[in-house]
Amino acid sequence: METNTFLTTANDSVASGQRVFAVVVVAAGSGSRLGYGLPKAQVPVAGKELLRWALEGVKATGLASRLIVTVPAGDTALTAIAEEFGALAVTGGATRAESVVAALNAINRAPAQGGMSDSDPDAVLVHDCARCFTPVEAFHAVAQALESGEKAVIPVVPVVDTVKSVDSDEYVSGTPARSQLRAVQTPQGFDLYTLLAAYAKASQQGLAESITDDAMLAETMGIPVLCVAGSEDSFKITTRLDLALARALYEKENS
Repeated sequence: METNTFLTTANDSVASGQRVFAVVVVAAGSGSRLGYGLPKAQVPVAGKELLRWALEGVKATGLASRLIVTVPAGDTALTAIAEEFGALAVTGGATRAESVVAALNAINRAPAQGGMSDSDPDAVLVHDCARCFTPVEAFHAVAQALESGEKAVIPVVPVVDTVKSVDSDEYVSGTPARSQLRAVQTPQGFDLYTLLAAYAKASQQGLAESITDDAMLAETMGIPVLCVAGSEDSFKITTRLDLALARALYEKENS
């Protein structure tokens, strides 16, 4: 898993004083649990594909100087949608980590978004296409924390259910205090050099394949991760019930 591309320019640009953001939209999921027989990012809500909703949301933030979308191998439909938004489409990998690394290594090939800085990005927001209704405010909360000097920032919401830890035989081994638990969303934001270096180190140590999100990678590498307020609208569309909820919310807000 190569991650050395772009390290030097990203590191140099950190000293400029103002963050230049790249946004990665992870859209390479199969969507098998939705039952459409389509990649998840192609599934429609109110006549628009999830990827189109996600990219409209990203564009509305005014943050993305470069925009990269990971798509399934050979998927021309999602590639075409990405190109409509001036994004660079790259083939995702077998795991989320592989997809994110492919996108990070493509940042220097992505065209500058219209009206945005053409300087090399020094920060990156990694966003799940499946959280396509994430509000602008959530993006800005993450970006502002990065602007203030944080290296890793994630949007979260409180956990409302009681959560149990279990042992290998499915017996309860503990009950964490809900006050100390948060449900994590996207976009997850990082100093670009920090994230690239963390992926490189994780790859060398054989840890990258066990990483389920980028914040977990940062934790593993000993990088402090700041939590900021997320949004109930940032729910992840994974199951048919999630999809039904997304459609119901859209109809309610547009009735």
